[in-house]
Amino acid sequence: MRSVLTFLAVVAGLLVIVAGGAMYGISRYNAPGPLAVARPLVIMHGSPEAVADQLAETGVIDAVMPFRVATLVTSGKGPLHAGEYTFPQHASLSDVLVILRSGKPVQHKLTIPEGLTAFQIARIFERAPALDGEIPKLGEGEVLPQTYAYTFGTSRLTMLDRARAAMNRALAQAWDARAENLPLATPREMLTLASIVERETARPEERAHIAAVFLNRLAKRMRLQSDPTVAYAVSNGQATADKSLTKADLDTNNPYNTYVIPALPPGPIDSPGLASLQAVARPLVSDDIYFVADGTGGHVFAATLEEHNRNVAKFRLQTH
Repeated sequence: MRSVLTFLAVVAGLLVIVAGGAMYGISRYNAPGPLAVARPLVIMHGSPEAVADQLAETGVIDAVMPFRVATLVTSGKGPLHAGEYTFPQHASLSDVLVILRSGKPVQHKLTIPEGLTAFQIARIFERAPALDGEIPKLGEGEVLPQTYAYTFGTSRLTMLDRARAAMNRALAQAWDARAENLPLATPREMLTLASIVERETARPEERAHIAAVFLNRLAKRMRLQSDPTVAYAVSNGQATADKSLTKADLDTNNPYNTYVIPALPPGPIDSPGLASLQAVARPLVSDDIYFVADGTGGHVFAATLEEHNRNVAKFRLQTH
């Protein structure tokens, strides 16, 4: 009888130890972790042991063994995934494992402003630290200016393909929705003119009016005489020049100089935004063929040379 009682006592003791261990394990699993402030972290591909080491080295967890045990015990909930994740302040082992199994990777953003040249856009791609790989040669006007979200390690080629596809869609939609009888033969001609409109004004309400002026001039076989095309020519397409243009600049023999050529340049001078594409597709109904700056950031428009000369004289009086 005494041996039976002894056996039962040993079993009871073991159950207490097991229960106590389980309770400790559960409390440790849900206890706040050591991370003082939330932080993003790139988890590299590797074994659970390697992940545990990385988490411990970066202060997300305070010990490797409890994480390994917790990972093994909860293995039925799925594998751990590589990627960039944000771990919250004092994340528990439970929090960390949930993030590694089903959390959303950190989203980075790459913004391409309207009116930048291919040279300038390539530099934005090159300076995006979360992108990977080389960027291939970028053609002028190939990408649509907007903000693109991506995750760490996305290739620059993948991002570039997305931006190219966005421009192709936007251009196709603008071309399909264009007004009748525009003096434009192809979608590329629409893209080229939109790139000029983009650089001519920063005021959204003026785009359709400026587009109308250039389209009227094309219909009359007049030179566009657009300063941004000259700036593009004299900078060799690397950037739009900020300096004032000289007479020598305006006389430059270059296929992009619309003071010399009696047509559109051979291609776009930047990447225009959606609004400029739409302005060319649906220009303002107007007889105007001239415009000049008004000294306040906008422009004054005219249908005749006489009226335009008066506007130019007024502008010169305001600026001198």
